[in-house]
Amino acid sequence: MRIHFVIHESFESAGTYLPWAESRNHEVSWTHVYASEPVPANADSFDMLVVFGGPQSPRTTLAECPYFDSLAEQELIRQAINAGRIVVGICLGSQLIGEALGASVGQSPEKEIGHYPITLTEAGQQHPLFSHFGSPLTVGHWHNDMPGLTAETVILAESAGCPRQIVQFSDKVYGFQCHMEFTAEAVEGLIQHSEQELAEAKGRLFIRSVEEMRAHDYREMNQKLWAFLDKLTL
Repeated sequence: MRIHFVIHESFESAGTYLPWAESRNHEVSWTHVYASEPVPANADSFDMLVVFGGPQSPRTTLAECPYFDSLAEQELIRQAINAGRIVVGICLGSQLIGEALGASVGQSPEKEIGHYPITLTEAGQQHPLFSHFGSPLTVGHWHNDMPGLTAETVILAESAGCPRQIVQFSDKVYGFQCHMEFTAEAVEGLIQHSEQELAEAKGRLFIRSVEEMRAHDYREMNQKLWAFLDKLTL
C-alpha cells in the first residue's frame, strides 16, 4: 500500500504511524509542509492519506503562515475522498477533513495536553474497527479545537474535556482529535517547542506536567492504533 504523510512542523512527527507502515512493508511518501513542500496535486500517487497535527487552524491564512496552505490541503483531502482513498486526520488533520467536507472547525470545551482517558460512544463500542479499544482508554492529547461535524459524521469516542475525540466521516475516512500516535520521542519534541504554551496552560483542568508526560508509557494506545490501522487497510 502507498501511504502519504503530511507533516506540518519540524517538531511534529508521524509517531508510531511510521514504524507501523514500515513493519507492514507499505510504501511511504511525505509532504513536509514546514519546508514549503507542496502537497500532491491529486490523489493518484497514494492509497492512503494521513494528515497530522500542528499549531495552525484550518482557518489559518497564508499571510499568517506562508508555508501552510489550508485550502490546498482541503482540496487534496476532497480529491482523496472522491477517489475512494483511505483518509485519516489527526488533530489539525481531522479538522481539515471536516472543513473539506463543509463542516466548520469548533473550539473544544477544554484545552487538553498530556494523557487522559477517552470513552467510546455506543456507536464506537459497536464499530468493528474499534472493538478492541476497550473503554475507557488512556490516549495522548494536545489540542484546543475539535473537528466540525457533517450530517453523516458519527462520533465514536469522547472525553471529559472534548466531545469529539474520534469521528467517522465515512467508511474510509476517520478523524482523531486525540493523539494515539504519540511516542516518548514525539512528546519530547512537542515539549521542547512548547515552553510558553505549557506555562500559560499550567493549572488548567486537563493539562499534565512535563514530568508526567515524560514518565507515561504510550505503548498500549500505540498497539491499539496499530490494530485499528491493520483492520482499516485490510
